[in-house]
Amino acid sequence: MAEAKQGPGHVWRFFRAGGVDQVRIDSGTDAVAIAALDQKLWVALACPTRGIEFDARTLDLIDADKDGRIRAPEMIDAVTWTTALLKDPAVLARGGDNLALETIDDANELGARIRASAEAILHRLGKPDASEISLQDALDIEHIYDGTPFNGDGIITLAAAEDEATKAALSDIMACLGSETDRSRHPGVSQPLVDRFFQEAASFVAWRDEAGQGGAALLPLGDATEDAAALLLSVTAKIDDYFTRVRLAAFDPNAGAALNPPAASYEALAGEVLAPDAASLSALPLAHVAPDRPLPLAGGLNPAWEAAIARLKETVIAPLLGQRGELSETDWTALKTRFQPHAAWRARKPETALEQLGLDRLRALLDPAVKSRIDGLIARDAALEPQMNAISQVEKLVRLKRDLMALLNNFVSFKDFYRRAGKASFQAGTLYLDGRSCELCIRVEDEAKHAALAQLSRIYLAYCRCVRHGGEETMTIAAAFTAGDSDNLLVGRNGVFYDRKGNDWDATIVKIVEHPISLRQSFWLPYRQFARLVAEQIQKFAAARSAVSQTGMGQSLTRAETALGVGPAPPPQPTTPPQQPFDAARFAGIFAAVGLAIGAIGTAIASIVTGFLQLTWWQIPLAIAGLVLAVSGPSCLIAAMKLQSRNLGPLLDASGWAVNARLRINLPFGRTLTGLAQLPERAERSLTDPYAERRQPWGLYLAAVILIGAGIAAWRFLWPLLR
Repeated sequence: MAEAKQGPGHVWRFFRAGGVDQVRIDSGTDAVAIAALDQKLWVALACPTRGIEFDARTLDLIDADKDGRIRAPEMIDAVTWTTALLKDPAVLARGGDNLALETIDDANELGARIRASAEAILHRLGKPDASEISLQDALDIEHIYDGTPFNGDGIITLAAAEDEATKAALSDIMACLGSETDRSRHPGVSQPLVDRFFQEAASFVAWRDEAGQGGAALLPLGDATEDAAALLLSVTAKIDDYFTRVRLAAFDPNAGAALNPPAASYEALAGEVLAPDAASLSALPLAHVAPDRPLPLAGGLNPAWEAAIARLKETVIAPLLGQRGELSETDWTALKTRFQPHAAWRARKPETALEQLGLDRLRALLDPAVKSRIDGLIARDAALEPQMNAISQVEKLVRLKRDLMALLNNFVSFKDFYRRAGKASFQAGTLYLDGRSCELCIRVEDEAKHAALAQLSRIYLAYCRCVRHGGEETMTIAAAFTAGDSDNLLVGRNGVFYDRKGNDWDATIVKIVEHPISLRQSFWLPYRQFARLVAEQIQKFAAARSAVSQTGMGQSLTRAETALGVGPAPPPQPTTPPQQPFDAARFAGIFAAVGLAIGAIGTAIASIVTGFLQLTWWQIPLAIAGLVLAVSGPSCLIAAMKLQSRNLGPLLDASGWAVNARLRINLPFGRTLTGLAQLPERAERSLTDPYAERRQPWGLYLAAVILIGAGIAAWRFLWPLLR
């Protein structure tokens, strides 16, 4: 353990892990001095508030800017805030969900408020004599604010109203504009919502008052103007179309016939079952078009529009223009002009949900005394904000007293991870797969995006999709395999993942990032690759010969069936080019070349065997070792370099961390992160397998080869001495 002094009067202690000197934070005094520690010595400078195994509420309280990440300054602020409110920072090292009241430093204003709020909470919960407050006490919102309509959040509920009129006004506000939830979890209203309500009410009433002030100009038909304007608007386009056609017919008499429907239009309608509201009928002109012809209001109208024109005549034309049987274009223009002020007034109508209350109710609510009473209640509630905010800060203080040391040892240093006393905050759980248990499992959102950076860690990663409760709950993890081999790790393999709460998930490998796992695997890798290559070539050769054989047998069978007349005639064979005559010289050349190649290979093998037998006895094992080294050495060398450079940093950086050091995972530490299957101590084991395959006596063969080799060596080296 190394010691270094960092900051006035504080001696830091460091431990070596992951190839990095990491600071020890064991006591409250260590936490107090954390602001003085050079941030270059911090293991991490930022971490996400989600996707890690830590109390999310505590992380949210530390995340001052609410951006979903905790950075070093926010961590320092949390430590400073917490230690300033405690008489003795040693309380941090004890952790726990309970906070003794006497440990709160009430010498400063904030500490005094928090202690008073803690005592008030205990009093409201029926624990006036309690000497400590628990996190559960601070979270018992229902009982803390029970019976008190004023809780300092600026939102008042119906319980705050002191009379029925005020309560009714609050109900109207919430019915029209919705409600907000106060600290007691009841619906209520805030000052902005109240101000908006009365502003909209005043605007709507003022708009309605314009109609009374404008008189007949705005309401030419009084209370019936609204319906009359809607009816006029519904027929305006059709009547305008009629008078436009009439003017066009007056412009050119020859146009009259074209502007009226041709006979073919009526012939098309003749085969239909017509109704007055049929679309094909409604599309025809309103009436017969002729130059300077007024619009008939009784007979001669399009049947689809007769009812609408009749209502227009009775409810609009007759009251404003008098009874008449036809409508001229001049009267029509005058009629539209009469309704233009009303249309402009309607366009100025405020869009508000308050209209449902009715004009009389809105006028009553605009009594200044109504809003004054509501504003007074909100001001009374807001005056309690400092006291009530201290209640929420009681929860913050209890949480940080419990969690701050653990968070520092998963942020400033990774003590929990490297000391293996417990799991680090980024470890999501344990994956059991392929006879191994993987402790380094990290939650990820997008495996493809995560793997792009995580592959730089040089750790063998298996991304697994985890499912619970029939697919209702899903998550993805990246599991690090740091011991064993990868022979049976394939996409699609299934395992079981246990999260930090002990819940089991069905896990399926969906993506693999390949890197060396162990030196043993790398040593045998060239031999396995050679064996795999030989097996693949044999399989290809056997498959090709089998296909040729089956094709030949099929053709022979087809010819036999055709000859016997029991089968269909064979399909016509494609025309093949005439065969070239046998080239004896070329065949002899090829045969000679193959013979030379076989001879060269045989000569090389014979030379190797002869040279091996000519070695002295102490050179033979060196030659064998050299051969093994030549085959397995490069693979082991590359694997060793990668295994020694495994780095936890990119794996965490891909999950949103900002790792500030190169955290190695060497071979000994990697073996602790991935457990291999082992029989328990003192376990009894039977070696008799009734279903074991019959084994060849390879041991006897090997012993015979060794004896023969020893005999050859003895004959080679000892016989000349005995002769």
